[in-house]
Amino acid sequence: MATVLVVEDDDFVRSAMIRELDRRNHAVRSAGCALDALREISQRPPDAVILDLGLPDLDGSEALRMVRGISDVPVIVATARDDEAEIVRLLEAGADDYLVKPFSGDHLGARLEAVLRRARSAPPPQVLRVGGLVIDVNRREAALDGLPLSLTRREFDLLAYLAARADRVVGRKELLTEVWQQSYGDDQTIDVHLSWLRRKLGESASKPRYLHTVRGVGVMLSAPR
Repeated sequence: MATVLVVEDDDFVRSAMIRELDRRNHAVRSAGCALDALREISQRPPDAVILDLGLPDLDGSEALRMVRGISDVPVIVATARDDEAEIVRLLEAGADDYLVKPFSGDHLGARLEAVLRRARSAPPPQVLRVGGLVIDVNRREAALDGLPLSLTRREFDLLAYLAARADRVVGRKELLTEVWQQSYGDDQTIDVHLSWLRRKLGESASKPRYLHTVRGVGVMLSAPR
């Protein structure tokens, strides 16, 4: 059983989700606006949040950003907009998964179980070292040659995933599945994050030090030689 916070201002939709989650033996709390949700998350952290984007007090993207500022709780965003660019943006902003309205109870249950499974299978304490790169997975901190790196959540996830597989070429489909938790998507999303990472590592695609692109195959992180 998990504790789930449902953030939804529509009484009918909120009641339907609560009934479905109750039926699946989850403990459910609810909030009708973003500020109430933030208060709940900070004071009584749930195991997962289902966040509607059409809230009356804050834009959904802003609400997601504020949630990520205080917690790493798994967040499933619920949106009426079936727009791939918008969904990619939300996932990059820190959402763990998404639901497009209207959705069935079975769909809701399956998505929730998936994010809870991923959260429960957190990696053991470890520090990864590749050349001058040091990545503390549990503290979510990274440094290069003794200087801390300022990384976004997704940049850190990408760097840590590649560092754990140093000197191995990792395919783009694997990155999309394991880092972005998506079964499909646009390679451009990966390219953008790799470009940001390269800049922070003080390198470029034409003069790589750590991040090497293998054309048509994937990406490899290795120590400078």
